[in-house]
Amino acid sequence: MAKRGPYAKGVAKREEILTAALEVIARQGYRKTSTRELAGAVGLSEAGLLHYFGSKEKLFEEVLRARDEADTARLGDESDAVGKLGAIMRHNADVPGLVQLYSTFSAEAGDPQHGAHEYFVERYQLLREALAEGIRDRQTHGTISTAADPEKIATLLIALSDGLQIQSQFRLPDEPADLLDHLIDLLRPTPPT
Repeated sequence: MAKRGPYAKGVAKREEILTAALEVIARQGYRKTSTRELAGAVGLSEAGLLHYFGSKEKLFEEVLRARDEADTARLGDESDAVGKLGAIMRHNADVPGLVQLYSTFSAEAGDPQHGAHEYFVERYQLLREALAEGIRDRQTHGTISTAADPEKIATLLIALSDGLQIQSQFRLPDEPADLLDHLIDLLRPTPPT
């Protein structure tokens, strides 16, 4: 059943705000984007914008969720979580403002009192599970050594991805996704001698 009335308008406006925020932050960066500017991009006052999210922190959490959903939609055909991680890292090179938002916001949300703390707890848990499954699949197909513990490698891949994307903000000489690919190659089984 189609949503109608004020609720549907509110959902549509939230989507419009998130779409605009993704574009503006990707282009200008997290620090250079104000809620006033985002509000203006969608024809609202700053108070009107925050009405849809409750707070600036909740808005930025929802921007990150929208980024995750956009990545999932863009990579829908890719079933391998390890391959998806590399593809997302490659895409992130084109949206440094969103990488900046993610790295700053994730650090701030390390505080259990931060409003987005649970978002990151859940996100990391789901990502670890998906990557561990992808590693097990690759082990089954012989492209990652069975000596590698899938859960531990998944955790290390997330740390590598996050760390490399932070370093990319400081003139990293290599592409983060190329370094991820290099590590994955190192996890291949050693051929018998």
